Amino acid sequence: MLEVKSNLPSHQNPVPSLPHETEPMGENDNKTKKNLLSLLTEPIQWIQSLSSQLNPTFVIGVFIIYGIGQGFSGSLFKVVSDYYWKDVQKIQPSTVQLYVGFYFIPWVLKPLWGILTDAFPVRGYRRRPYFIISGVIGAISAAVVAFAGNLAAVAALMCFLGVSASLAIADVTIDACIARNSIEMRKLAPDLQSLCGFCSGAGALVGYLASGFFVHRLGTQESLGLMALSPALTIVLGFVIYENRTSASHIEKQAVESVGMKIRSMYQTMLYPHVWKPSLYMFLALTLNVTTHEGHFYWYTDPKAGPAFSQEFVGVIYAIGAVASLIGVLIYHKALKDYQFRDLVFYAQLLYGISGVLDLIFILRWNLVIGIPDYFFVVLEESATRITSKIRWMPMMVLSTQLCPLGIEGTFFALLMCIDSIGALFSKWGGGMLLRVLHITRTDFTNLWLAVLIRDMLRFATLALVFLVPKTDQYEELLPSEVSGKNTSEKVHEEETLELVPIHGKTEV
Repeated sequence: MLEVKSNLPSHQNPVPSLPHETEPMGENDNKTKKNLLSLLTEPIQWIQSLSSQLNPTFVIGVFIIYGIGQGFSGSLFKVVSDYYWKDVQKIQPSTVQLYVGFYFIPWVLKPLWGILTDAFPVRGYRRRPYFIISGVIGAISAAVVAFAGNLAAVAALMCFLGVSASLAIADVTIDACIARNSIEMRKLAPDLQSLCGFCSGAGALVGYLASGFFVHRLGTQESLGLMALSPALTIVLGFVIYENRTSASHIEKQAVESVGMKIRSMYQTMLYPHVWKPSLYMFLALTLNVTTHEGHFYWYTDPKAGPAFSQEFVGVIYAIGAVASLIGVLIYHKALKDYQFRDLVFYAQLLYGISGVLDLIFILRWNLVIGIPDYFFVVLEESATRITSKIRWMPMMVLSTQLCPLGIEGTFFALLMCIDSIGALFSKWGGGMLLRVLHITRTDFTNLWLAVLIRDMLRFATLALVFLVPKTDQYEELLPSEVSGKNTSEKVHEEETLELVPIHGKTEV
């Protein structure tokens, strides 16, 4: 945690001094003002500290990709696409749940994007061209679905896949930078994940708050045009982010060799117990966490069976959830990043399972029995779920960055995230099948409580798998030197990667 010192002069009162008894009150007020100022300036000083140790364009890249891309655009996409399938395409919730699973296919392909960025530079650049390609794909996809008129469901799904692919490619490219920084400066690894979490949470807050307003004012389909904002900024990032250019002829000769070497290195690294065990845990934890989100969304907005929340209030619910995610990141950053991985993951998963019980209470309307109105209880439920979910996953992201050997950090981190995406894909499809088996439709929510109960039981069952997470500190190096590749990759990457510390030292992405 950064120590913030105020440079403000002590308070001087030009008015004649008051009796002695009132002086402590003035001193307390002065201290309160200083503490408040420190609280407000601490995030700014923290970001300035990161920028002084890392290249500022890298920090800007994290803000664009995580804050505007995954945060703002991701949250806007979540709400607007739900209304699009429900009101424009008029599709059943179980089918929508299966469609949403397809969004994860570009994320499953993250190792492919990682290999492309690591082994196949364009005109000597490894990162810049892929930011630009990502932006072009996303901008075209968003424009087509927003302004092409009445699209068939399959055509709309393909456009949504394009938007998802745009986010995935940009995510892989910036994650390669994050992974290398986490390896080179291990003490900054939790801070980098906190930066990503803060950017993502803040962007999601704005996106969720705006989503209901835009759906109500612009219409569902037209609101999807706002998805082009993030790709446009990603294209700009591709032109401004700092990167050393390498010899094109040198790259072309070694490209195929490099791919084979990276695949062999990934295979050898995955055989290491400290790598495959937590990877297996992350996959199983996501797979078992079957999601029934679409059933909840249809029930939220149903005027007969559900609480009939308005478009604006649905956005507010998710916005409050985004604030809760920020609180979760803050709790992790301030109080939990010094705990061992296994202990932290166990208790976070336990709290995550308990938070799911609030969903069950809400579906059964027991909150009304005890006198808690729907509007208050749904905020309580969303906040508890988001906080525990974020605390549960932050240490696993830190662990993932520290499992990446130098030289293949971009590709290997993409592989780990691919495993996560496959788990999320199975989670979506598993939830869709559960909704279909229990006959939960656009108007029939009789068995929705049972789907939520099954989901909660699976969350608690995940506790039995926590032994797969290493019982080590979050700053501890997990890979031996022969696996981490520290001694062999510095020269290889000296001319091939992004420079992150141009002033204080040479640390490259």
